[in-house]
Amino acid sequence: MATYTRTRTLSRTAARTGTRATVRHLGPNWYAAVMGTAIVASAGATLPHPIPRPVAIAVWAIAAGMLTVLLCARAVHWIHHRDQARSHLLDPKVAPFYGCLSMALLAVGGATLLVGKDVIGERAAIGVDAVLFVAGTLVGLAAAAAVPYLMVARHKISLDEASPVWLLPVVAPMVSAAQGPALLPHLPQGQWQEAMLLASYAMFGISLIATFVMLPLIFGRLVVHGPLPLVLTPTLFLVLGPLGQSTTAVNALADVAPDAISQDYASAFGAFAVVYGVPVMGFALLWFALAAALVVRALRAGMGFAMTWWGFTFPVGTCVTGASGLARHTGLDAYSWLATGLYVFLVTAVLIAAFHTVRGLVSGQLLAAPR
Repeated sequence: MATYTRTRTLSRTAARTGTRATVRHLGPNWYAAVMGTAIVASAGATLPHPIPRPVAIAVWAIAAGMLTVLLCARAVHWIHHRDQARSHLLDPKVAPFYGCLSMALLAVGGATLLVGKDVIGERAAIGVDAVLFVAGTLVGLAAAAAVPYLMVARHKISLDEASPVWLLPVVAPMVSAAQGPALLPHLPQGQWQEAMLLASYAMFGISLIATFVMLPLIFGRLVVHGPLPLVLTPTLFLVLGPLGQSTTAVNALADVAPDAISQDYASAFGAFAVVYGVPVMGFALLWFALAAALVVRALRAGMGFAMTWWGFTFPVGTCVTGASGLARHTGLDAYSWLATGLYVFLVTAVLIAAFHTVRGLVSGQLLAAPR
């Protein structure tokens, strides 16, 4: 009996040790999979012709489950592998991915209020979204300040290392700006609603100006030093994130402005949604073409699957919601067709990335120590 008890104890200890070892190399970049999955549900529900509700609910449930599992796994990582977690913060190639934690929380929260309320009820959905919105916004603002500080003060970076990954921490507040309008109607009228509206515009400005600072460095690196390494080529799609999300934000804010601020400002915000969104969406399509051409070039050169392939998902999803917003405010069918076409690309990209991710998890390759 004593031998059996010792054997069971040793087995449990070995299992716990194995679990801890498994998550040692689990980085913050894994939150990109949550973001990419969640936006399939929320973008599909906001299309001019929404996807079937049961499909959106199923995808939301998967994203919520992924977030829960990943938060637990990352907690184990921080508790048992603090040395590795610290090295991630000091690694200029990994630290920017801490912005993905914020965006994963916000994406799942927004999808919960938009889609998940059909399952858990509107009141519970509002509560879940509120908690995830506050947590995601605080984490996003912290990342937007801390990661650039580390890049300046602690990281050793040369300009030929510039990549679209640098946008991840500074685009997180833009996601908050786009998600804030959904919660605004559930706040008390008056000061609370106006504060949410203007705070969302403030976060829009934080992210937009930071993006304008980063983009010239990224494009300049491409022109001077040529295409990115094969494994990083999918990150070119990350540039679509601030473009599509900012267009989504201004359109969503214009929808709720009449209830939160004076009519003069509300009318201006409505006009701004179109005046800003149309040219930015035009540039997003130009960048989409450039990034797609470079990805085709990389595939021909032998680019294999990596977690960077999730870069094909969430940024494109923001362009879907941005185009849907412009369709609402302009009435043009062209934007409806654009949103639908981009959504087809999004779903295809998510299915491909998810298939390879599951296969890599089963084989253990994706959680192995980097070579």
